[in-house]
Amino acid sequence: MKKIILTMLSTCLISCGVLFGNGFYNMKSSAAYAMAKSDIQLSKDCKSAYLCDYYSGECVYEYNPTDRMPIASVCKVMTLNLCFEAIEQGTLDENVKVCVSKNASGMGGSQVFLKDGLNYDVSALIKSVIVCSANDSCVALAEAVCGSEDEFVALMNSRAADYGCNDTLFANCTGLPKDTQYSCAKDVATMFRQLISHENYFKYSKIWLEDFVHPDGRTTSMTNTNKLIRRYSACDGGKTGFTNEAGFCLASTANKDNLRLISVVLGSGSSDSRFASTVNMFNYGFANFKNSIVLDDKVNLNETVKVSGGKKEEISVKPSRISSVFAKKGEKPNITFNFVPQKLCAPIKKGDMAGKMEVYKNGVLYDTVDVVAAEDAERASYFDNARKIAKEWRI
Repeated sequence: MKKIILTMLSTCLISCGVLFGNGFYNMKSSAAYAMAKSDIQLSKDCKSAYLCDYYSGECVYEYNPTDRMPIASVCKVMTLNLCFEAIEQGTLDENVKVCVSKNASGMGGSQVFLKDGLNYDVSALIKSVIVCSANDSCVALAEAVCGSEDEFVALMNSRAADYGCNDTLFANCTGLPKDTQYSCAKDVATMFRQLISHENYFKYSKIWLEDFVHPDGRTTSMTNTNKLIRRYSACDGGKTGFTNEAGFCLASTANKDNLRLISVVLGSGSSDSRFASTVNMFNYGFANFKNSIVLDDKVNLNETVKVSGGKKEEISVKPSRISSVFAKKGEKPNITFNFVPQKLCAPIKKGDMAGKMEVYKNGVLYDTVDVVAAEDAERASYFDNARKIAKEWRI
């Protein structure tokens, strides 16, 4: 065990993720904690596996992480990503209805039996994809976002490239068998990190059992395919997949003690083994690693920022969000900071941008956090400036 720990701590820094512009750590490199296959075997009866910290993307465990293989319905992770992106960009409204095409209603495999020609709420379609992996809802959403599934698939591949997923190619939005599509455990983890950054994902991911109500009064019972939301208390989201070609697959996340982990298991021999492997990896991650808060968005920084033209010459500032540093338990990384203030001119409102705080872990840039004003600063009046000049003259 000592040899394993020393191996982990001495592993060189590697690139371990992509740069997202939505609050993910601005990682250029990260400590590689991933074990060699011969050191530790957490994933049983599977072809590929990956475990990482959500916030930093640092790898904790990997097994054949970049082997290309079919991922079945785990492909819907990217489908959902694009739907949530479209909602946030205003090109898709989750509160409107879309008319289901004959093409969408004719999808096989897992489905909620949409009726072509009927209008369904976008939010209900998204829910059915997350909860019960509905293929018909996937295609209906793809057509709503891009006009056709083909155009949507092109966008899926474009976004995968944006994420840095070099071992991924999509041929449809459902994951139904097709020779020309594949991904890998590491890329799936990257895509799933992006998916759970959308807060609305968690509105649906923990639903266990619910009826899908059709506009014509029919109901279809939906049961969550991710059994871990009932079996593993820390698990609050995931996407399953199965075809004969892909085997049993699962991408999932669990959150405990300020540590959120992402696990990916591909090509398991049975449904139970994919869940067992995931639990093994989660247990290992929570037992051996931690996230320590180094910047608290409720606590003002020691630094202040000068304000020109204001009644106040400087204002207090604070981080816009929490910044945590991922590390092995017992390890004490060297954490340093570099504050880059912004030029401010009154008036300033609380919450206005005031600069950036760079967080370094062992000398490597780990995170960049926006710094905001913690107080208002009114513009100085003529009399304020006159009093200031008089005071300085007396001095």
